[in-house]
Amino acid sequence: MSYVFAAHELMAAAAGELNDVGALLGSANTAAAASTTDLMAAAGDEVSLAIARVFGAYGRDYQAFGVQAAEFHERFVQALRAGAGAYGAAEAAGASSLQSLETDLLGLINAPTMALFGRALIGNGANGAAGTGAAGGDGGILIGNGGNGGSGAVGGTGGAGGSAGLFGSGGAGAAGGAGAAGGVGGNGGAGGSGGWLFGAGGVGGAGGVGGAGGGAGGIGGNGGGSTGWWFGPGAGGAGGEGGTGVGFGTDGGAGGAGGVGGANNSLFGGVGGRGGAGGGGGTGDTGAAGEMGFTGGVGGVGGAGGAHHFLLGAGGAGGDGGTGGAGGVGGVGANSTGGDGGLGGDGGASGAGGAAGLLGTAGHAGAGGSGGVGGSGGIGDVDSTGSGVGYGGGDGGTGGIGGAAGGAGGSAGAGGAGGTGGAGGAGVAGTDSATPTDGGNGGDGGAGGQGGAGGAGIGGVGGGQGGNGGTGGVGGVGGASGQNTGTGGDGADGGAGGTGGHAGAAGAGTDGGAAGGNGLGGAGGQGGAGGDGNVGSIGKVGSPTEPAIAAQQGGTGGDGGAGGNGGDGFLGVGGGAGGTGGAGGGGGTGGAGADDGDSGTGGVGAQGGTGGKGGVGGVGGDGGGVGGTGGAGGAAGTGGAGGNVGDGGAAGGGGKGGIGGEGGGGGEGGSAGGSGGVGGAGGAAGTGGAGGASGPGGIGGGGGHGGSAGIGGQGGTGGTGGGTGGVGGQGGAGGDGGHGGEGGFFGTGGGNGGNGSTGGTGGVGGTGGDGGGDGGDGGTGGDGGNGGEGAGDGGSNGGGGGGGQGGGGGAPSASGGSPGEHGAEGKAGGSGASSAL
Repeated sequence: MSYVFAAHELMAAAAGELNDVGALLGSANTAAAASTTDLMAAAGDEVSLAIARVFGAYGRDYQAFGVQAAEFHERFVQALRAGAGAYGAAEAAGASSLQSLETDLLGLINAPTMALFGRALIGNGANGAAGTGAAGGDGGILIGNGGNGGSGAVGGTGGAGGSAGLFGSGGAGAAGGAGAAGGVGGNGGAGGSGGWLFGAGGVGGAGGVGGAGGGAGGIGGNGGGSTGWWFGPGAGGAGGEGGTGVGFGTDGGAGGAGGVGGANNSLFGGVGGRGGAGGGGGTGDTGAAGEMGFTGGVGGVGGAGGAHHFLLGAGGAGGDGGTGGAGGVGGVGANSTGGDGGLGGDGGASGAGGAAGLLGTAGHAGAGGSGGVGGSGGIGDVDSTGSGVGYGGGDGGTGGIGGAAGGAGGSAGAGGAGGTGGAGGAGVAGTDSATPTDGGNGGDGGAGGQGGAGGAGIGGVGGGQGGNGGTGGVGGVGGASGQNTGTGGDGADGGAGGTGGHAGAAGAGTDGGAAGGNGLGGAGGQGGAGGDGNVGSIGKVGSPTEPAIAAQQGGTGGDGGAGGNGGDGFLGVGGGAGGTGGAGGGGGTGGAGADDGDSGTGGVGAQGGTGGKGGVGGVGGDGGGVGGTGGAGGAAGTGGAGGNVGDGGAAGGGGKGGIGGEGGGGGEGGSAGGSGGVGGAGGAAGTGGAGGASGPGGIGGGGGHGGSAGIGGQGGTGGTGGGTGGVGGQGGAGGDGGHGGEGGFFGTGGGNGGNGSTGGTGGVGGTGGDGGGDGGDGGTGGDGGNGGEGAGDGGSNGGGGGGGQGGGGGAPSASGGSPGEHGAEGKAGGSGASSAL
């Protein structure tokens, strides 16, 4: 028996094409009939008439045959179309019966479970309708995925995802509805649980956006859990964004909290779900006339990581904190000074790491949210004295606490990193050139999170090590100055490092087993770096009747953050090491001197900003931890260049180099024997500013003198119990002398090069610890600076700077230590180079 396979769609298409061919042949035959069936004779004789009759008969016979062929063609096309229709009808009838059979069979299988439990045995759950917040349907008990939840109405909660059966994935939670004007956004729906044997948990829905007018964002939905052998739990939903206050005269709304990650209930392996990120804060509105801008909203808290409830799995990571909202712009002045910019919102705290299984690793905490940007100051009115001051940026969010270890020597999670401080708002130009504005200060960096505690030992296994503290957030950058001699904002202080986690308890011995050792304390977090000072503004242009106004000094760099404290030891075991102090922020660059008007005096370059102070080293943990190393001093800012003179005017003097930053203090030694920290190195001196170029006939300006060298940091104090005193820091190198000014075209030769400055004094050696430690050796004196280069015709070279004095020896300890040796003297500076003219 043979089987025939036919595609009725192709047959119907072929019938249509054949019908078109027949129509074309019929049209051609009709057009040729007149010229082929009735021919005219070529002449009137009998032969010509006979030939015409013969060919005319051929044409008439052809037309007769053509009519018969057209009838056959039409019948063939009709038969082909009928066959295609028959095949199509048979196929539709077969498909309908199979579909009915499938539906009837599944209905028969699912009927008992629907009657007993109200749930199908096989099949996917239905999705919730959008805008209703309805939950998704559960999947089949045996096989089936959960349905997705329906999105929430205005300000309503999103629908939860449906749960899976034995095999299948949980449905995703729906997003919460956006809040009405000034209202709170709806919470996200929770994700559905994954299959009991196989399948992932559903993702939690995002929180709804807060309503305009400062409404808070909704909370993200929790992730769905999982008990299957494969695939993991769902992640928590993100928190909703805070509502904006723009246009409503309100502060920005707070961001919603992130959802909790789904729990992992697998017996072996797997990771808990990640917590959802916190929502960002809303932007504050612009202030009224002359009033302060509104405050940005606080960032939402990150969701906690999902826990693992059995043996070997790891906890989920915590969600990141939300970013703080931007502050509103200050209001424009109305016959008064412009309003101050609004405060940036604080960053949200991060979520805690999830708890581990009995033998697993705890999840890491998320990062703290960044602080919001401070609002810009408002513009002053025409009759006012100036514009508003840019406000400080928001503080960075605090890092989350690391998750605790599960047990039997499990490691604790690390603390989350502190959020970055928000940038200071920029000062706005004053309408009066004599009343500029200052830039706002940067926001402080957030503190690092505390490390988690180590797990207690079980059955002779040692306790786990405490988690490390989180790194402090970076200080915000100072705001830019307004025009016309405004001072740049100061850099903010770096955030303090997080405290190290406590060590785990010793393991308890079982039959025949020895007790486990104690865990070590976690190391303290590193202090955040100080923010850089901003650039000073340019000096005012001089005129024939008014001298130029000097440029302003650059902003001071922020201090480095303090290092975090080391974790405590446990029962005599050493504590964690103290964190390293953060580096000081660099001083801001001085503004450039303004150009003269005719016959005016050139503006003097501004002095570079002072380098930030190095952060203090962290304190060692109780039980013998080593003190942290002091942070290095910030480098001094470069002096501003002298302004170009006008016709006949004298060149402006070069700017004075900034003062080197003070070295950070050495870390304090821990009790019972820790060694003192090493003193920080002194900051490098700033380079002298270049002399201004003279005009035709003018006299070149004298080169600036090199900046004073930084003082070496003091050695750290020795720990109790015989530790050796720290070595004094090396003195900073003397600054180079400034270049002599270039001579005019027809004028006198350039000025003499400046003398190099004397090298810095070496640091004093540290005091020896109690119990016999020797005092530290004094630091080596800094090298003298090089002499300046003569530039004009006849300019003489500058002399080299003298070598620095060696540091004094360290004092002896209180119980028998010998004093340290005197430091070596620094080298003399080199001579200046010969003039090119």
